[in-house]
Amino acid sequence: MKKYFFVTIFVLSFLQSFAQQNDTIKLDTITVENIDTVEIVDTVQISHLLDTIKIAAVGDIQMGTAYPNGEFLPSFDPVMLFKNVLPFFNGSDIVFGNLEGALTDNLSQVKSCSNPTLCYFFGMPTKYAASLKNAGFNLLSIANNHLGDFGDIGRKSTQKALKDNGLHFAGLTDCAVDTFTVNNVRYGFCAFAPNTGTIDVRKIDEAQKIVQELKTVSDIVIVSFHAGGEGKDFQHVTRKTEICFGENRGNVYQFAHSMIDAGADVLLGHGPHVTRGIEVYKNRFIAYSMGNFCTYARVSISGVNGLAPLFQIYTQKDGTFLKAQIIPTSQLRREPVQYDTQNRVIEVIKNLTFNDFPEMKSVIEISNEGEIKLKK
Repeated sequence: MKKYFFVTIFVLSFLQSFAQQNDTIKLDTITVENIDTVEIVDTVQISHLLDTIKIAAVGDIQMGTAYPNGEFLPSFDPVMLFKNVLPFFNGSDIVFGNLEGALTDNLSQVKSCSNPTLCYFFGMPTKYAASLKNAGFNLLSIANNHLGDFGDIGRKSTQKALKDNGLHFAGLTDCAVDTFTVNNVRYGFCAFAPNTGTIDVRKIDEAQKIVQELKTVSDIVIVSFHAGGEGKDFQHVTRKTEICFGENRGNVYQFAHSMIDAGADVLLGHGPHVTRGIEVYKNRFIAYSMGNFCTYARVSISGVNGLAPLFQIYTQKDGTFLKAQIIPTSQLRREPVQYDTQNRVIEVIKNLTFNDFPEMKSVIEISNEGEIKLKK
């Protein structure tokens, strides 16, 4: 209780300070020369009007790991891992991802593990923060189990690297929320997980209070959550508390609905390492898991683990859902993210959505090309 009291005071103080500011930041235009990209015609032809918000969102990002000896790092600038999907970030107000690991040049505080063969330690060099910036990202969740792989050194180093590159983030007890302005729209962001040092996704009442406070100073509140079981056996949203490896990983269905009830506008989930279904609840968009988007090494990308969506989400300025587009991606070991011409993850999302949320059949349509729109 004392821990949450501290977080609450921190959040309230932060929000009061933000309410007196009106800083404007703009997403940088990204240009990558001399690369081959798949030529794709975007099936969602929506003019980016002044009253329309475009959010590009992806799941787990882990651009290799320096632990234990650097063999799991790419030999090139990690921005090239995103080269095939950069066009799909263009024109977005927000480009979001989950940073699955620490940004640190000091690997000395690696966490202990009773069985090292079953443990993975994700530590990326701090210079990789610039690669995220150059790829177009401007918002990241750091609420996950691997952010603490290198202890407080890694946590603090990650925050400094992201701040130094002008990237927005949240999810730890000492950075519970972030608030910022893009194109005259005020955003509030918070992120949750069931892991040490994070804001607890299982404490729904406390999470609602954070969202409610954010809503008082924000036009749009984006909530990220790293929760649910892991792997192909956990693709379905059960609407129950999920237990994985003996741990309580939260009830993502209850959490997502409760956050929207509290004032959240967009819910972005990750953690299961597979893609899950989507939902539109009270005209607000929920992605329950966006899978492994860019996981260069030491993460299984076999089968469904290697398929992931890049969501383009369109909302009104008050967060009301308009429509979305699924950009299908896939991964090959130690190679850049691929545009999947087979559209496999689109079919995965369609099947999971209408299986887990049959009530969505009367609410949304998902085309074979990945367009998500409200039924008239």
